[in-house]
Amino acid sequence: MSWIWCNGSYFEGPLAVSPSDRGLTHGLGVFETLLSLDGQPVALDLHLARMRDGAERLGLDAGKLGEAEIAAAMSGLLERAGLADGRARIRLALSAGAGDLRRLETGSDAILWMTATACPPAPESVTLVTADFPRNERSPLSGIKCASYAENLLALDQARRAGADEALLFNTRGELCEAATANVFLVRDGEVLTPPLSSGCLPGTMRARVMARTTVKEQPLTAADVAVAEELFVTSATRGVVPVVRVDGRVLPAGPVAAEVAQLCKLRWGASEFTP
Repeated sequence: MSWIWCNGSYFEGPLAVSPSDRGLTHGLGVFETLLSLDGQPVALDLHLARMRDGAERLGLDAGKLGEAEIAAAMSGLLERAGLADGRARIRLALSAGAGDLRRLETGSDAILWMTATACPPAPESVTLVTADFPRNERSPLSGIKCASYAENLLALDQARRAGADEALLFNTRGELCEAATANVFLVRDGEVLTPPLSSGCLPGTMRARVMARTTVKEQPLTAADVAVAEELFVTSATRGVVPVVRVDGRVLPAGPVAAEVAQLCKLRWGASEFTP
């Protein structure tokens, strides 16, 4: 059994969820996946801010997401799970609980819970293939890390069956959006570019960290821009900055810009080299 923290208590799983919980039955909930290095959650403030925003957009009460309390709960969970050293993956989730399907509000049996597992080292590189369906940038779920995650899993399955690591998603306007589980950056004429949030991409915490540490231009991008890019790289909370070495069969170099950005963000290396 693995350790779980739920609504203020620790226990060894499994987690009991009501069959009428709308998070279970309809995906009404939000979640975050964080990297922990030597017992310290990385960018917890950014993750909680995004989770609060997503919860509020779904009509859910985010009052339980106090940073000090969540940080203490994570520390206790990592200790119990034997993951206080090295790399760990923490998943924090809020489920709506039971309620009227015509009303977006938190049920009295809503649950906030987290789990922790060992996190493997970030890959040296990834390969991409374009998904055969678009991301709807006008969806009310756009930009929310929602418990309703099947679309992302379908994209990942397509990538797997095509022999790639990640799926590349464009929106209904034909603009580059994101990867299934990561944000996307490209380099053109030495300039780092990334899709704006209006593309429908998730406001990634690692995306925000990259943009705070180096010059990045947000602008609408298309498949033509991807086709002439000198470099591509993806970012995510648990992988950091990872170069793309193939997209739709086109081979790309793991170039110097991605390496420089990775060095600035200090997430491709071990915990001893990480600077929060």
